[in-house]
Amino acid sequence: MPHTIVEYSASVADAFDRPAFGKGLHDALVRIAGARAGGCKTRFVRLDDTWIADGSPHYALLHVEIGVLSGRPPEIKRELNEAVLAQLREHTAPLPHLEVQFSVNLHDLDSESYVRHQESRTEA
Repeated sequence: MPHTIVEYSASVADAFDRPAFGKGLHDALVRIAGARAGGCKTRFVRLDDTWIADGSPHYALLHVEIGVLSGRPPEIKRELNEAVLAQLREHTAPLPHLEVQFSVNLHDLDSESYVRHQESRTEA
């Protein structure tokens, strides 16, 4: 926990430093939201088909969905959203030919309905 999904337009793939963003994101989740580093999970999803605004190819997006267990105050959520947005911008090289729309959505996972299991495998 937390779970993060990062969707990004194919046109920004070469400019988006995903490992550096992932590190900065996880650092922010630990520092701001009190997450456990070993529990942070981020998935990157390249979007080959998008339709933004009027459909012009000069639009692109980077969107982050973060699910955290409920109970954090609004101030923490705002601080985390701002930090994640800053990380997106920091780890995306300038693309003068594109208008890139950056967005972050932080939502609560219901602690009563969220379940997980972790299994360690050891070799004999």
